Amino acid sequence: MDGKLIIFSAPSGAGKTTIVHHLLNKYPDLIQFSVSATTRQSRGTEIHGKDYYFISKEEFLHRIAQKDFVEFEEVYTGTFYGTLRSEIERIWKTGKNVIFDIDVEGGLHLKRKYGKDALAVFVQPPSLEVLIERLRSRGTDSELKLKERIAKASKELTYADKFDVILKNYELDEACENAEKLLKDFMIQS
Repeated sequence: MDGKLIIFSAPSGAGKTTIVHHLLNKYPDLIQFSVSATTRQSRGTEIHGKDYYFISKEEFLHRIAQKDFVEFEEVYTGTFYGTLRSEIERIWKTGKNVIFDIDVEGGLHLKRKYGKDALAVFVQPPSLEVLIERLRSRGTDSELKLKERIAKASKELTYADKFDVILKNYELDEACENAEKLLKDFMIQS
């Protein structure tokens, strides 16, 4: 039996990862995180197979050719991200629903592919300025990579109305409570 997909998308720094982790801690028997594949290097304490599947660009391109991905994108120049079909199937076999923390283009692609079985949530930051400050305070990116992320975020903010729901993350506790309600409401739909 196939389950449902709950997709959280936003520009980098909007808080989607924090919200998704909150939901995973609150509903461990209901949802499981879809681990994306990427060609980028791991950051800090990220773990292969838990945070991402870190693979080479060559392997990624080979897996595209094999049609192993349900969606993929070159998110930043030379850096690919994607969702493996086998990852979704693995989670559904456990009887759980799949929750995603994914970029905006990937989220929209999943929504188009899975239709009514997917809830696409856009996490909206208070402003582009707040988003830029969050990205800078991370201290994980070079100035060049930061500029690339900011340019991409500017564009991604214009996609909000293409999602099923816009979840405002102006205050994190409130955003997490609202995310819980969205999840519960979507799960009880037939």
